[in-house]
Amino acid sequence: MTIAPDNARQGASHLYRAMRNFLQSVDDTLPGKFEITKEGIVHDMMSPGGPHEVTAAHISRRLEKIMPDELLAHTGAPDVEDEPEGIMRHPDVMVLAWADLNVQGSIDPHTLIAAIEVVSKSNPNNDWVTKMRDYPLMGIPVYAIFDPRTGTGAVLTDIHSTPDGPRYATRKDFVYGEDVTIGDWTISTASLPRYES
Repeated sequence: MTIAPDNARQGASHLYRAMRNFLQSVDDTLPGKFEITKEGIVHDMMSPGGPHEVTAAHISRRLEKIMPDELLAHTGAPDVEDEPEGIMRHPDVMVLAWADLNVQGSIDPHTLIAAIEVVSKSNPNNDWVTKMRDYPLMGIPVYAIFDPRTGTGAVLTDIHSTPDGPRYATRKDFVYGEDVTIGDWTISTASLPRYES
């Protein structure tokens, strides 16, 4: 009996398209950043700035100094979207090939080498909980988290199946000041800024 799952999938797809259409209709009219998860729309009211943006820029620059020329650590648009899963995310830094950035619309998450997030001061669970669930579901092989609140982070790899869906099997925690390996590249975390208390 596959009727119920098919109907459920169609309902979820319809709901996702409705949320996506809503976000397109309010684009550039509401402040903050919008993403779509299984639970609905995530709206981070605070525009990232200060330590958040400086951290993303440092990570991008440090990676690009050691990566091959055909790859980049991208900090801009567009979103990463997995419509069948009903997820649209916008990583702070995306490691991918130049060719995979040259697309119309959203980026296919399966083309990402790594997604990197700088934890938001206003909504840390979005990075530490829901993206930790969504990124392996989308097939992103490496997820790195930098947390300016605590000066710590983690790199998650090795997607494996669980009863709750795909999850990362390996987690390597780090403290600011240590070197951290993201994919095939090791960068310093020295002098990354912290949020003020």
